[in-house]
Amino acid sequence: MNIRKAEIGDLQELLDIYNYEVEHGVATLDLQPKNIVEWEKWFSAHNVDNHPLFVAEKEGKVAGYASLSAYREKEAYRTTVELSIYIGPQYRRQGIATVLMEFILEQARRDERIHTVVSVITAGNAASTRLHEKFGFEFCGTIREVGMKFGQYQGIDNYRLTVE
Repeated sequence: MNIRKAEIGDLQELLDIYNYEVEHGVATLDLQPKNIVEWEKWFSAHNVDNHPLFVAEKEGKVAGYASLSAYREKEAYRTTVELSIYIGPQYRRQGIATVLMEFILEQARRDERIHTVVSVITAGNAASTRLHEKFGFEFCGTIREVGMKFGQYQGIDNYRLTVE
């Protein structure tokens, strides 16, 4: 497995991984698949400032990705980033998320512009919860029934990690 900076040529594979979760899971509460134009905008917000985007490549294919995105628009939040990790369905349970997490948190620790990494996990996502706890994220609370997906209300669990 190779971890590298995402490139524009990865865009379709990144979009496919994300849209699989839109259509089949609750790791994202998006209800409609994204299109390539929307995903180009998302991509352009990464690998700039303190918002890296890395892919895990396995046998020449993008198996998953990790990103640090703007947490909120207000300038006071600029040292806080939001973590996302998505793994393609055929690559799950192979340790790829752990490798990506370790890699992106190391990048965050090296970036003096980052103080806090926040992660918002759909409540009940045990695999993601275990992954975050393994890396020392602190549970900050649940907001119950904030989204409706697949006919059920979904809550979100909030986690944070100070990397400074």
